[in-house]
Amino acid sequence: MTPDTPVQMTDTDPRPPFNIAAIAQGGRLQYEALLLAASLRACDPGFRGRLILLEPQPGGAWPEDPRIQGEETREALLRLGAEIQPFHAAHFGASYPQGNKIEALAALPAGEPFLFLDSDTLITGALSDIPFDFDRPSASMRREGTWPEIELYGPGHSAIWKSLYDRFGLDFESSLDLSEPDEFWRRYLYFNAGWFFYRDPAEFGARFLEYARSIRSDPPPELICQKLDPWLDQVALPLVIHSFGGGRPGPELAPLDGSATCHWRLLPLLYARESDRVVEVLEEVSRPNWIKKALKEHDPFKRMIYQGKGERVRAMFDRENLPWPEQKLRNRIKKAKLWMR
Repeated sequence: MTPDTPVQMTDTDPRPPFNIAAIAQGGRLQYEALLLAASLRACDPGFRGRLILLEPQPGGAWPEDPRIQGEETREALLRLGAEIQPFHAAHFGASYPQGNKIEALAALPAGEPFLFLDSDTLITGALSDIPFDFDRPSASMRREGTWPEIELYGPGHSAIWKSLYDRFGLDFESSLDLSEPDEFWRRYLYFNAGWFFYRDPAEFGARFLEYARSIRSDPPPELICQKLDPWLDQVALPLVIHSFGGGRPGPELAPLDGSATCHWRLLPLLYARESDRVVEVLEEVSRPNWIKKALKEHDPFKRMIYQGKGERVRAMFDRENLPWPEQKLRNRIKKAKLWMR
């Protein structure tokens, strides 16, 4: 299957369609969004929903123009069937670009179920086959214990997280994974914000914005020593999901962190640690000349995908025995002068 293959639509699937949403803006993200769109077309040709790429507009919290640059990428995205939907950022924008995913939800069709994906995601299998329960939101568990960072004489995980649940009138105890020990980070509801879903983007986005703004502007005293940049979205997200009756994903959603999607983050990391299937999809969907022409405008993509730098990174590592933590892997790539983004 290639990005040029016509999408085969079917009306016999009893499950209602849903929208896929991602951010597309000038710079690296527009090329990431192009790979996302091409991989969706190639790996899930039966997808019946809409791919809506949310494009921030100049003004408000974006003092400069954040829109997709040049016509090559925009035309390729439209050719792949993506819809480009503008939105205006009033609260985050350039000061906190991760806030795009919070404010952009208001531009999605209200009342229609959605799956938000970070732009640096490849589709590697059929999202259409995943039995989503859009009434019970969830998010990615492909995460590390990045927040909070516990200070020697400061509050612990329980005190920090409970202060946030209390702030919004949420039940803290029911969010805990009691199979994990007290004060171990996995005991607490914490997600990677690389994907999340719900039945209504308007409801979800309004609450996400409310919680994130409250935490940023008036954090509880227990957060006094905690950094919120870049973690604000991942701090607010579990609270939003819990407030709507959601929680950790069940086994039926495993393909979202496995066979159906790959949140690859940066190309050197993709080549270093992801599966052969992910590399195969990346190289297949980036092969058509009209996609290649757009992607080669971004120098790291040109060098990694088309000039063999990615294969050099891949040859450096044994996927069964990767350096840990991730910083060690990054340092080896940087030492080889192959780190680029």
